[in-house]
Amino acid sequence: MSSRITLEELLSLDYASVERYLANFLRSALRASGKAGFVIGVSGGVDSATAYALAVRSVGADKVLALVMPDKEVTPAEDVSDAIDLVKSFGSRYDVVEISNIVHSFTESIPLASKREDRLAVGNLRARVRMCILYYYANALDMLVLGSSDRSEYLIGYFTKYGDGAVDIAPLTVLFKTQVRRFAEYLGVPKKITQKPSAPRLWQNHLAEKELGMRYEDIDLVLFAFLDLGLPVNQISVVTGVSEEIVKRVLQLYSSSQHKRAGILMPDIKPVTQELVAKTLAKIKRASG
Repeated sequence: MSSRITLEELLSLDYASVERYLANFLRSALRASGKAGFVIGVSGGVDSATAYALAVRSVGADKVLALVMPDKEVTPAEDVSDAIDLVKSFGSRYDVVEISNIVHSFTESIPLASKREDRLAVGNLRARVRMCILYYYANALDMLVLGSSDRSEYLIGYFTKYGDGAVDIAPLTVLFKTQVRRFAEYLGVPKKITQKPSAPRLWQNHLAEKELGMRYEDIDLVLFAFLDLGLPVNQISVVTGVSEEIVKRVLQLYSSSQHKRAGILMPDIKPVTQELVAKTLAKIKRASG
């Protein structure tokens, strides 16, 4: 018997059980929050389509609002039509918000942006503009912002901090990208979307695997071997069949992106307050004694 881990083994989840688990998670979180439902950005890609379909199947179409937020300078028309067709097929409300004018307003108002073009900075700005719009709707309609990041992208930091990473709830962070594709098929997401290459579309022709220089099939096997199986680094390449170079790259991304998952870094408050607390407690004790 081979000791090698195969992708098919990684994909062999009971997706009916996965849906029950995540549906209960979403329903419980919504009930505890007291909010009216979920608002989610739907891009025409597999992650947002899966999170959207899961939400509708979990809490009902009447409690889910989809926002399609293209930027006409970088978003293909096909992605917009795929997103709208998906939402129409599941029957929930949706709005289309074209963001290019908003992005231009930002860049035209920033001195640094007028001096030089920074593709990454502007791309992340697009993600943060979308976050602002989602939270506008969430505030106005008393809803929670539903995120669509998968486990692969969350673990390697392939998301925009305070952009698509800024959400209230993120159910797909338990599934690797390859598993999300299989789960999407189970949920009834069209193959046109489930088989589409991952594309953040933060700039023209922006494809995830091209930017990363790695396939998600390899990324997922490495992360599974390291985090779930707890294998030593020097065994991962042998067990997964992924090259040592890719193993090193994946684990480097995991390590270097810890700050994106850790939240705000704050100093310990005790050195600042301990003397004041001691004096105040002593004063209270004297007064009561």
